[in-house]
Amino acid sequence: MTDVKIRCRKDGPLIITGEVTVTDHEGNAFDTSGRENIALCRCGATSKRPFCDGTHRHTGWEASETAPQNENPE
Repeated sequence: MTDVKIRCRKDGPLIITGEVTVTDHEGNAFDTSGRENIALCRCGATSKRPFCDGTHRHTGWEASETAPQNENPE
């Protein structure tokens, strides 16, 4: 089993790397075969829901959340 990584892109989509299945609300799987990365829309303006089509670049949508930094690493 491969590791799955989810990365938040600044002002952009969620990038998923690794073997995953994306399903709709009825449990039907979207075809993601042949993709190394999957970009899921966060802005809501895409025409390819749930996938990103780059529309966020033209809408002014912003997201720049960051994970908290661990001040006491073990």
